Amino acid sequence: AVVSTQSGHYGRDTNEGQFVFTTHTPGEHHICLSPNSTRWFSGGSRLRVHLNIDVGEHANDYKQIQAKEKLSELQLRVRQLLEQVDQITKEQNYQRSREERFRFTSESTNTRVLWWAVAQTSILLLVGAWQMRHLKGFFEAKKLV
Repeated sequence: AVVSTQSGHYGRDTNEGQFVFTTHTPGEHHICLSPNSTRWFSGGSRLRVHLNIDVGEHANDYKQIQAKEKLSELQLRVRQLLEQVDQITKEQNYQRSREERFRFTSESTNTRVLWWAVAQTSILLLVGAWQMRHLKGFFEAKKLV
């Protein structure tokens, strides 16, 4: 299994077992899984992959943290709540940035639509004026006016 981030590659060659990767940098992460077999067809054998991805506060094993740092139940619960608040804050900031990007896109689209309508109206008025002038010249040439 190989996990690649914007800052580098992290990997481990193993036939079975767990692969744990923790990052504190936001962004896009890629996971690459490949079998060890060099044959084109594995001769009927099957490959089973169970992929479990935990994100945010769910990625922490609080029982292990409690044992390692010798925290009481109350201290552990306070820590969980602080991490949940931190996760909610991160989600709110992400939603704000998405809303800002969407607002910018909407305003840009509205501006383009407005200028397109102005261009169409201008072209329509110019073509109308040209037709009126052309028809006036035609009628004067035929001596109908």
